Amino acid sequence: MTILIGLLIIAVGSFGQSSSYVPINRIKDWSWECFWLVQGIFAWLVFPYLGALLAVPEGGSLFGIIGSAGGSVVLKTIGFGILWGIGGLTFGLSMRYLGVALGQSLALGTCSAFGTLIPPLLPQLFPAAEKMTTILIIGVSIAIAGIAVIGYAGALKSQNMSEEEKKKAVKDFALKKGLLIALLAGVMSACFALGLEAGKPLAVSGGNPLFETLPATLLVTIGGFITNAAYCLFQNIRNGSGKDYFSVPGATLLNNLLFCVLAGGLWYSQFFGLGMGKSYFSDSPVILAFSWSILMSLNVIFSNVWGIILKEWKGVSLQTIIVLSAGICLLIFSLLFPNLF
Repeated sequence: MTILIGLLIIAVGSFGQSSSYVPINRIKDWSWECFWLVQGIFAWLVFPYLGALLAVPEGGSLFGIIGSAGGSVVLKTIGFGILWGIGGLTFGLSMRYLGVALGQSLALGTCSAFGTLIPPLLPQLFPAAEKMTTILIIGVSIAIAGIAVIGYAGALKSQNMSEEEKKKAVKDFALKKGLLIALLAGVMSACFALGLEAGKPLAVSGGNPLFETLPATLLVTIGGFITNAAYCLFQNIRNGSGKDYFSVPGATLLNNLLFCVLAGGLWYSQFFGLGMGKSYFSDSPVILAFSWSILMSLNVIFSNVWGIILKEWKGVSLQTIIVLSAGICLLIFSLLFPNLF
């Protein structure tokens, strides 16, 4: 029963993340780098900081927790966050060139595999990671297979659509460029999971176990913010788009800020939910080790639901729909598989 509760909590957070790109479509008269930076302030600084405060024991302090973990732990965690920031940056670009459904599927599939399997493969670097097991390998393989099938559905979709239809569904659709960016995004995004592993010493006794992973989450997102902010500010200077922040009318500025806050909060909900959900897996090492892959699989499922709602799959062939459905079914089975043992 506790495992089911944990899975439901992670699912709620995953749905929030998969919904976070919807508010971005309501942002007006800002360049990509402007809204990406502003929503990132909330997604990677404000909400993670508020979440980390929940982990502080009574009478303690967040900076005390961070300081007691040691400088090497802090630097390693932030360092993985900086690498993850490259993934987060290219992740947004993969949505731009492939759409919500296909972009997230490919990026998250790669992210799922690397983020789940690297920690147990490198015990010297991640001594607190769960050990590699056959069940873990099979479960991740099923998830990757499901994501690959969904990626194939995306390729079929591309073949069945004219250039005009592709542009109508995804304004800047570019399959080859999008595929390369999505794969890079997945590899680098896996560094978030590595950062959480590196930041395990930040979990202190005396606090609420539901929130013990959130200080590490904050350090990882700080690293990611550094990367993304540097890139966005560079693009502001390069494209002369820095004026966009305040050149819009007051009503538009308020609209954009509100939707950036919403997007940032929804995005952060995945890791807030992941931390809470993992606290229910303490009696199941297999599920605990598989939790990252569970989150990524749920993200893919919900992103494709949004892709259908946003009509990104409208007009595709019956074969494409069957392939897409088969991929989603494989992902759902990958979530159930570890519970069979």
